[in-house]
Amino acid sequence: MELFEKKENEHEPVRLLIADDHPVYRDGLHVLLRTLAGTVVVGEATTGEEAIQRAMELQPDVILMDVRMPGLNGIEATRRILATSPHIGILVLTMYEDDDSVFAAMQAGARGYILKGADQMDILRAVQAVMRGEAIFSAPIAQRLMHYFAHISPLAGSEPGAAALFPELTEREREILALLAQGWNNQAIAQQLVLSPKTVRNHVSNIFSKLQVADRAQAIIRARDAGLGSSRSE
Repeated sequence: MELFEKKENEHEPVRLLIADDHPVYRDGLHVLLRTLAGTVVVGEATTGEEAIQRAMELQPDVILMDVRMPGLNGIEATRRILATSPHIGILVLTMYEDDDSVFAAMQAGARGYILKGADQMDILRAVQAVMRGEAIFSAPIAQRLMHYFAHISPLAGSEPGAAALFPELTEREREILALLAQGWNNQAIAQQLVLSPKTVRNHVSNIFSKLQVADRAQAIIRARDAGLGSSRSE
């Protein structure tokens, strides 16, 4: 990361901003980050809106961003911060490990996604990686990403026209619609895609709404009429 290398050469500390609404956790991060040479915590934020404001005022090099905060969430705050300050490295530090949060953070431009249950050395290594401009993920998140990409290619390959036929759906929704068309139930889809049953139910509900269908049967008919479900082997 050019910015970080320049600061090293000039002996300037890398400036960190902590955005988290839990004071005890913020205090713990302060104590931990004091052990990281060449850095200084320049500020704190307790809401997404405050994170955006503090980022504008302080122009930190790295932000440690929680996902769930009062008001604007950390993912939307990440998107807005990087829209005006793309040089800032944002490390998401959260307890949420569902696919939707992970991929939303990646799409927003976060450089890392670490779970709050990670040990202190892992958190420090993640901060250092983001400082260097690298991408970094907790081991459980990395495993979920590998599982996701290992399964998405065959599905995408078997349904080449899905994106063109259903542009109103997200990539995940198209993936679930393809499985619906093959006769999979919600529990099987959840296990296949490593999602919670509740997350699958929410996606299915969104599919019904976007396709303007009343139930699962109508969604399956729409999908099969479009050519989805032909790869079913049962």
